[in-house]
Amino acid sequence: MRYLAKATYSIIGATLVAAFSGCGDHKANVPDTKGIKIDYVSHRFEQDLFSLDTNQLGAGLEKMKGKYPGFLDYFLDTLMAYDIHGNYSDTVDGIKNGLKPFLSFKDYRDLQDSISAHYADVRSVDGELSAAFKLMKMYLPERKVPEVYYLNLGLSRWPSFPVDSNTQCVALDMFLGDNFPHYAAVGAPQYLAPHRRENYIPVSVLSSMYRGWYPWSPQEKSLLELMMDKGREQYFLHMLLPDKPDSVLFGFSKDNIAWCEANEGLIYNFFVQNKLLYSKVAMDVMSYVTDGPFARGLEPVSNPVKVTPGAVGTWLGYKIVSSYMENNPKETLSSLLNKQLTQEQFLAAARYKPKK
Repeated sequence: MRYLAKATYSIIGATLVAAFSGCGDHKANVPDTKGIKIDYVSHRFEQDLFSLDTNQLGAGLEKMKGKYPGFLDYFLDTLMAYDIHGNYSDTVDGIKNGLKPFLSFKDYRDLQDSISAHYADVRSVDGELSAAFKLMKMYLPERKVPEVYYLNLGLSRWPSFPVDSNTQCVALDMFLGDNFPHYAAVGAPQYLAPHRRENYIPVSVLSSMYRGWYPWSPQEKSLLELMMDKGREQYFLHMLLPDKPDSVLFGFSKDNIAWCEANEGLIYNFFVQNKLLYSKVAMDVMSYVTDGPFARGLEPVSNPVKVTPGAVGTWLGYKIVSSYMENNPKETLSSLLNKQLTQEQFLAAARYKPKK
C-alpha cells in the first residue's frame, strides 16, 4: 500500500583471569522501588483509530485530535505518510485514498480484531513497563519516563520505537505470539519467534529506548568491541527487567540459553582460535552480534534443529560485562553505560574467565 511509509529502526582453553558467576545472578537483591513515584501513561491508540466511522473520518479525526493533540498528526503524516497535515476533510487525498482504505481493508480489520482478542487489555504489559521505569528512575534518574502508544501498523515489522524522549510506540501487531499465522507471509523469520511474544514487549521497548540514547555504530569495530556494546545493552535490560528469564531478555529459545550455558568455554575459545575477537572484518564478525538462525561455525548448517543462537556473541558479551561489574563494585549502571575504555582496558578490568 503506497501510503504505508518506511518508519524513522574441540577447542583450546582460554587465557584470561578470575571467575564469573552465572547469568541468573541479576535476579538477586532486586531493589525496593515502592518509594519511587513515576507518571506512567499508556494509550490504546489503535483501538480508537479502528473505532472511527470510515464514512465520517474527518469528524472522527477532529475528536481524536482532542485526545491525541501531539500524536495524531505524527501518526498520520510521519508514520503513515498520508500528508493530511491537520486538514481533516473526507475529500482530502490522504484520508480518501490512504487512511480510509487502511481502516476498511479486511486484512487490516481482521488484524485489529486479532490484536483486540489477544490484548483485551494491556494491564500486564503496563505493569511490567511501570516496574521497569521505576528501576530506570532509580539507576538513571536523568532519563524520562515516556508515554506509551499502542499501535497497529499492519505487520510493518516495526515492533517498538521512540518518537522522542517523551513518547514510545509499541506495534501490538508484531507481538501476537507463536500461533499467529501471518508472520511468515510478511517475511518474519521463525528464529525471531521469541521476539513476537507478549513477554518480549518490555524488552523491545527498553532496547529501543537504549538504542536511542546510545546509537549502535558497528563500523570499524572489532568483534570484542561489538560484544562489549551488546553486553552493556543486555546488562541494562537485566537490571531493569530482573524477573525476566534470560531466554526472554536475549530473545533466544530456552534450548539456545541452555546450550550457551553448557558451552561458554567453547564459544570463547572458538573466537580466540579463529582470531575473531579482534577482527574488524564485518563479514566475519557481524553475524555473532545480530539475530540469526544459528551461530556460524559452532553448529553444522545441516542440523535439522538448531541449538545455537545466531547472536551468541551478544550472550558472551553480557557475560564479560557482568564479570566487569562484579569485579568493579564501585561502578554503577550509569557509569558502565558511559564508561570510555578501550577493549583491552575493559577486558583486563573484567578479569573474565569462561566456564569450562
